Amino acid sequence: MVTAIVGGNWGDEGKGKMTDLLAGEADMAVRFQGGANAGHTIINDYGKFVLRMLPSGVFHSDTENIIASGAAFDAEVFFSELKTLREHGVTPKIKVSSRAQLLLPIHKRQDNLEEHRLGKSAFGSTLSGIAPFYADKYAKNGLQISDLFSPDLPQKTARIAGDKSTYFNAFYDRSAPISVSELTEYLSGLRQRLEPYLCDCPNYLGKAAAEGKNILLEGQLGALRDVDNGIYPYVTSSSTLAGFASVSAGIPPYEIKRIIAVVKAYSTCVGAGAFVGELFGETAEELRKRGGDCGEYGANTGRPRRMAWFDCVAARYGCMIQGATEAALSLLDVLGYLDVIPVCVGYKINGAVTDIFPETWRLGNAEPVYEYLEGWKCDISEISEYCDLPAGARNYVEFIEKRIGVPITMISNGAKREQIIRRRIQ
Repeated sequence: MVTAIVGGNWGDEGKGKMTDLLAGEADMAVRFQGGANAGHTIINDYGKFVLRMLPSGVFHSDTENIIASGAAFDAEVFFSELKTLREHGVTPKIKVSSRAQLLLPIHKRQDNLEEHRLGKSAFGSTLSGIAPFYADKYAKNGLQISDLFSPDLPQKTARIAGDKSTYFNAFYDRSAPISVSELTEYLSGLRQRLEPYLCDCPNYLGKAAAEGKNILLEGQLGALRDVDNGIYPYVTSSSTLAGFASVSAGIPPYEIKRIIAVVKAYSTCVGAGAFVGELFGETAEELRKRGGDCGEYGANTGRPRRMAWFDCVAARYGCMIQGATEAALSLLDVLGYLDVIPVCVGYKINGAVTDIFPETWRLGNAEPVYEYLEGWKCDISEISEYCDLPAGARNYVEFIEKRIGVPITMISNGAKREQIIRRRIQ
């Protein structure tokens, strides 16, 4: 069976832990989208890790891990993460699609230059080169990994270096020309290092799906960061939706039988753009400080996350566009300090209340409409059965479940892999 695990919010929902957990039940864990611009935090017996490029199933010795064709492949981060894992005694089975596109150092350079040029109008990029990478990919001016073995590589390298030098000189005052020899040397080094890991992803995964293997497809970021259906332009430059997983992996869409959308028990957001119900001051800082295992700070950037209460409007929309068959609720334990917990159930826009998530330009005028639920005022991190949760915690889960329209089948109540409550839906 093929399962997709994806974000139902703005990203940072806790997908890493959920993927790490479910990968133990899978034959293959596949990273299908995005690059090294966001991290998945995982805590297990090996220690604490932030994975930006590797699939989150790498800690399971029997699980094969694959970076699929639709990923923005950052070789520097890939090899750095492999080195870190091996230093901690982890020897993952890992393959990389030969059809994946290479994210080059010049993409990161361009990302930095562009954010500086935009100034106050910048999009809050992680400076990982993602937007320039995808711009080149869709302009057909990029390199697939397989191009490293093509006799046409010198001509392609010269074209890329020439095009980038012209572009940089036109837009950025202080940019030096791109050296063809340096780019050629960099790519030559990659060819030897990458060759042992490469596979023909569509044929490899297509055969595995046909044989009935258990395949777990892992997305990056969340539904509201999708380039088409998210809060454009404050989005990533790729599709974060489960529907894209079949495209990236090269398997038919009908093979995906289960789609798990991970939603956080409260709302967080990194980057620019409207964020309905954003909290400030002591309320935000208290929630941020308690959130996660080390507080709510970006796993990749270290930036403090913007905080809000759970947003049913956004989460229902996220689950809908993901096509979620079920939801996993993360970080429920964090809310145990509260007497009363606000939940956003609607947006008030120009005097009218709606529970439909609007287009981006309307979000700036939206005010949250809250309902208030009683808290449970205790530590739930040691509980393993849903029936043993305090009444307030169960009521919170079931209230959210009803509002988002998707059954909540898993509840995370701590940072460790084993801190999970499986919930059977009747």
